[in-house]
Amino acid sequence: MSQIVFITGTSSGFGKLTTETLSKAGYTVIAGMRDIDGKNAEVANQLSQLSNVDVVEIDITKDESVKNAFANMIAKYGRIDVLVNNAAVAGFGLLEAYSLDRIRQMFEVNFYGVIRTYQAVLPAMRAAGKGLIINITSGASGHTMPFMIPYLASKFGVESITEGLQDELAEFGIENVSIQPGVYPTEMNTGQKQGINSDKADITEAYGDTATQKFNAIGTALFGKMQQFNMDPQVIANGILELIEMPAGTRPLRKPLDAIAQGTDIEFIESRAAIKAKWLEKYSA
Repeated sequence: MSQIVFITGTSSGFGKLTTETLSKAGYTVIAGMRDIDGKNAEVANQLSQLSNVDVVEIDITKDESVKNAFANMIAKYGRIDVLVNNAAVAGFGLLEAYSLDRIRQMFEVNFYGVIRTYQAVLPAMRAAGKGLIINITSGASGHTMPFMIPYLASKFGVESITEGLQDELAEFGIENVSIQPGVYPTEMNTGQKQGINSDKADITEAYGDTATQKFNAIGTALFGKMQQFNMDPQVIANGILELIEMPAGTRPLRKPLDAIAQGTDIEFIESRAAIKAKWLEKYSA
């Protein structure tokens, strides 16, 4: 019996590639995106032509849109076996130069959007006694970097959701995994997809040339490495497929997929888990 997989943010990037990859592998895919009758009509039509793909309108920043999308799909298919929280927006700029409204917009997508989808799908997964939720975070979501503070804060928040819910949902057989990608040439990183950037130009100007030089140096380094290592977004889609096909109970909490990091991400994950274990031991002793 084919598993039912709901993916958010399928109009481009990892979401679109994953929809195509899972369709080829024989899964039934619910491809969620905004504006399927507007700006995303072409890609919505393209994906709907694939085998076992059902394109659905969903705006993860809107409570009713999320509730309706999941309710309709659960009514149609009887269940959702896997949820992939992929929809996200990036952003760059000095923290001081961000208005609070811009930061709220980013969190509505990257953080609250994930909570909305969880709350919409969990009742059905709990009733079924099984499920898998895969969250796309960031290779840097366990730490932070200058000029990306709101974005990485939102992604670290999703790491916290994933880790905490792994324990809360264990008795219901629902597994949670975060995929931590590095820098890939998707629309989010190439500038084709508009991000939520800082909006106080006067503050940015007050920081002077030094901040601009630092920002440009980081950007040059990141994109240079992306080209050096020939980062292929298909790696993320393949990683999602691999997680789905793993036996229940064998999936890792975190799955880094970043060739640039060259193993440092694994070291960080293991150290993080060891520190948490020590902390829990101290508090339970």
